[in-house]
Amino acid sequence: MVPLHYAVKTSPINAIIEKPNSNFGGVQIGAITYSWRSMPSTPEDIIKYCIEAGINSIELMGNVAEEYAGIPSGPARPPRGTVQTDEQRAANKKAAAEAAEARRKWRISLPMKKYEDPRKLFNDAGIIIHIAKFSPATWTDEEIDYSFNAARALGAKGVCNEIGEDACKRLAPFAEKHKMYAIFHQHTQPAEPGFSFDKFLAYSPAIMLNFDAGHYFGCTGLHPNGIIERLHDRIVSLHLKDMTGPKSTPPNTNQVWGKGETPIADVLKLIQKQKWPIHCDIELEYEVPTDSDAAKEVKKCVEFAKAILV
Repeated sequence: MVPLHYAVKTSPINAIIEKPNSNFGGVQIGAITYSWRSMPSTPEDIIKYCIEAGINSIELMGNVAEEYAGIPSGPARPPRGTVQTDEQRAANKKAAAEAAEARRKWRISLPMKKYEDPRKLFNDAGIIIHIAKFSPATWTDEEIDYSFNAARALGAKGVCNEIGEDACKRLAPFAEKHKMYAIFHQHTQPAEPGFSFDKFLAYSPAIMLNFDAGHYFGCTGLHPNGIIERLHDRIVSLHLKDMTGPKSTPPNTNQVWGKGETPIADVLKLIQKQKWPIHCDIELEYEVPTDSDAAKEVKKCVEFAKAILV
């Protein structure tokens, strides 16, 4: 049985704080840490946001983990719209290649204890990491091995990457080797002619989906439950967001939850009824109101989901 409280160091004096719990009616609600991208995002920061929102499950962005572990920084990108000379482009390309090599060397030599430490921070706070989004499909073989080892050290079920044929072919053998999942996320690809999740899933039983219900509805106008019902045993988690449909004005646009058209309630109630072990993660992508912040908005989304399920 999980203890109800834990001690955290919020000041020189330890405070007793109740552990979060966002499993509502048997459905695990969580968040992808990308939701807090507009705010400081160290593991300690994210733990604070999770506690404020009552979240006990996250999809962890790889940059959060790697920055905590001390990855070498990359070169600064020139401001968008900057016109560069040929010499400047060549210099930037060289700097990027040097940074990539420095990061490769860092990754393949990093002790996995560097990821056991943040895992302990989260777990001690009552929060699990179920996916690590390293997006390593274009990395070297050694780095891909590193990403799966790192995900395991963090307590995740697998490594997440954007869906694509080359990515699935590349990561499937590594997932099988590590006895973990290569988990693929989609944006608007389902609206492309001939797109089929089945083609990607056929590469390996180790390939699973991080199905974005919001993007799926926003770009196709189709009910996400069609995919969820058919492929539920190949879905590790899904992303929740409220969007307009492709024929609305504006089309395929993120909205404050309850203001869009994504059938969030239908999705959650289906998973609740069928008791499928699919993590349902909030991905905050709508514009944060000026009188609020991402932490407050994620909390509103948690309450929105809770009201549907309880």
